[in-house]
Amino acid sequence: MSRVYLDWNATAPLRPEARSAMIAAMDVVGNPSSVHAEGRAAKALVETARAQVAAAFGADGADVVFVSGATEAAALACAGRDLVGADIEHDAVASWIEPSLSLTESGQVEVTEPGRSVVQLANSETGVIQDLPKGIAVVDATQAFGKLPVAFNWMDAEMALISAHKLGGPKGIGALVLKRGTDIAAQIKGGGQEMGRRSGTENVIGIAGFGAAAEAAARDLEAGVWSEVEKLRNILEKTIEAAADTTIFVGKGAARLPNTSCFATPGWKGETQVMQMDLSGYAVSAGSACSSGKVRASRVLRAMGYDDAVASSAIRVSLGPQTTEDDVLGFAKTWLGKYERHRARAA
Repeated sequence: MSRVYLDWNATAPLRPEARSAMIAAMDVVGNPSSVHAEGRAAKALVETARAQVAAAFGADGADVVFVSGATEAAALACAGRDLVGADIEHDAVASWIEPSLSLTESGQVEVTEPGRSVVQLANSETGVIQDLPKGIAVVDATQAFGKLPVAFNWMDAEMALISAHKLGGPKGIGALVLKRGTDIAAQIKGGGQEMGRRSGTENVIGIAGFGAAAEAAARDLEAGVWSEVEKLRNILEKTIEAAADTTIFVGKGAARLPNTSCFATPGWKGETQVMQMDLSGYAVSAGSACSSGKVRASRVLRAMGYDDAVASSAIRVSLGPQTTEDDVLGFAKTWLGKYERHRARAA
């Protein structure tokens, strides 16, 4: 059975540019902290990737600190600080903040103190995009980077979190981007790598892949690739909406990521739908990959005001540049068949 991957928000397939850069980096012997020729060659790979990521993220003049991923970036940015946010933030951020900010019905965070606030620019479950106020403390740009035309220098934010594997880079590498001059306390102490912010020998192979993926993602964005993906997302939703009158599309009236559809059918558990679609050859999720393995109602949807019947019945379908119209229509046909059987059993 052939499979169709529709879980790009969990992780995007590795880009060929990233794969090539990583394979080339494997042949570079030196430690980036060494001063000899081999060390300088490794250091050059790291700095080239740093420039690639900065350029793709519109962060020229900012500091790009390579870390193991957005979760570590969140810890580095948030630990020891009095920060607030809404209850729709990713678990990696929610662990560090007071969830005191309220939401509109469409999932917009009502920020009252930008200098104390952490906001996810695009929600990983619903795709809802936030209007960021000036001077915000921390922006989680993990889902937005590579899919939306965003630039760190436009945000007027103190810090931002990004991750390679969301845009076709390798897993296990990300970055904390800081406004130049921002002071943070290192959480991993040692040799003082990464400008003293994150010690430990750099993951040269992962960093090289991150840089190449970021550069390729920027080219795709400029070429309008994600506008084509959005058309497919809209076809998917119109097809399902026309035949499934009990299904709710979350955030549909708000600005969303071009590839993301979150929809709920009350009474039909999201986890059940995910398993049924998996057995039929379609990979989707019941929410953020970091929490979808836990059988519980979506914290994000509950924070948006949905009851448990809706929040526990949602699935997320997230598309990518490799998704085809046949993939989307095949998913819709298969899902609708299972929807009709669910309706028949519930009658």
